[in-house]
Amino acid sequence: MKHAPLELPEVRRLDAARLTSGLDRHQRLDLAAHTRVHPPLRPPDRDGLLTLAEAVGLSGRGGAGFPFARKARAALATADRTGAPPVIVVNGAEGEPASAKDKMLFARAPHLVLDGACLAAAAFGAEEIVIGVVAGSPGEISVPAALAERDLPCPARTMCLPERFVSGESGALIRGINGLPVAPPSLRARATDGGTGGVRGRPTLLSNAETWAQLAVAARLGPDAYAAVGTAAEPGTMLLTVNRPGADPLVVEVATGTRLGAVLDSCGLQPGSGVLVGGYHGAWLRPSDAIDAPLSRAGLAGLGASLGAGAIVTIPGGTCPLGEVARVAAWLAAESAGQCGPCRRGLPAAAEALALLAAGAAEPVVLEDARRALGAAQAGGACSHPDGTARFLLTALDVFSEDVDAHLSGPGCGRPVRGVLPLPPAQGARLEVDWSRCAGHGLCAVLAPDLMRLGPHGYPASTSVPVAPWQEHDARRAVNQCPALAVRLRRRA
Repeated sequence: MKHAPLELPEVRRLDAARLTSGLDRHQRLDLAAHTRVHPPLRPPDRDGLLTLAEAVGLSGRGGAGFPFARKARAALATADRTGAPPVIVVNGAEGEPASAKDKMLFARAPHLVLDGACLAAAAFGAEEIVIGVVAGSPGEISVPAALAERDLPCPARTMCLPERFVSGESGALIRGINGLPVAPPSLRARATDGGTGGVRGRPTLLSNAETWAQLAVAARLGPDAYAAVGTAAEPGTMLLTVNRPGADPLVVEVATGTRLGAVLDSCGLQPGSGVLVGGYHGAWLRPSDAIDAPLSRAGLAGLGASLGAGAIVTIPGGTCPLGEVARVAAWLAAESAGQCGPCRRGLPAAAEALALLAAGAAEPVVLEDARRALGAAQAGGACSHPDGTARFLLTALDVFSEDVDAHLSGPGCGRPVRGVLPLPPAQGARLEVDWSRCAGHGLCAVLAPDLMRLGPHGYPASTSVPVAPWQEHDARRAVNQCPALAVRLRRRA
């Protein structure tokens, strides 16, 4: 099957090419090209595959970093106890705007991901393989085409998910597969236990697309060759998405433990005012810390950061860091599912405080209130969205403390906001206030308390407020019942 050229990030490597092998010669590896680049696989049995995953220390590459073998053993224990065969799920629902590694794998090396999923399906006697892809992404075409080329150990299908940040949460993906709204479940349940947490009640083994590709690489190389690069505790390579201001992102394969400074140098970047590691649920590093930061879970943990989704973004000196962070804070607040207190109240309040701070209009008490709200959000939500957002914002306030002081003591740092932190095109709706009509009745803040907040004089604190899908009912009430007809709901395509 011939495919039209795909608009994808450029792929680079610093050392060994494993996940990116062959992509210097091929735009996309169909099955014929894949078998020329990657040697044939000899499927291991159940115990052999579990032993392999443990020997190479394989962990999730979607953000949580949970050990693959432990998760697989839990799913198999449920399958043995209940007699229900497991379901294999490949999570490629990459709603992280700063990350493109899973989209790249699905579009350019889909058979490497499918190799890993098929190995597990055959060894564990799976009932089905389900691959989650983002609707409208190249993987929506590439993955079904790859499935059609292969002999499969069990039925397999793709599941298209909306391009939202929370779509990649494991519980949200499983709900989507089960025909429910794609949102994190209100009550946490382990997929490996089946029941309400699994696909059709079956024990479910869900891992990120890169994790499955890593399993295929390990099965071909064996533990010793796999550990020839990387660190002793975390062998192998990893995929990073390096975002460049004014240019397309790069997907870079590096050995675990590589210094972040070397990665930035290879991409022509400097640390600038700060470096974000792990994407929008990650943490900011000061330039002095970023240069020598080892790209491993243990190395970054010592700096209060994590690999997360493997996304890296630098803030150049010509843009306002707080304005950049405020843009993302507003987007993250609107991307929540709105199912718990931290998402309904904490994140919007923090986003509003960041916006006031970036505009040089915040009092110190506003910043302290935002810190308290973010602290309360950590470990208090129905999913990891409040935790990750709080980490992103709190580390930004620490790393950019000099800018915070400048914005609290005067009009700000004087730099424009250039939009270097990647965000998708504006969509959805916004509440807008017509100041020529607004009379300060304050009814909008009563009808839509999660959206509208009043300033010290009783007028709305902002003239434009993004509206999440779960907030639209209250937004329409505020519009319909405003006595002065000053509030409007404007939709954007």
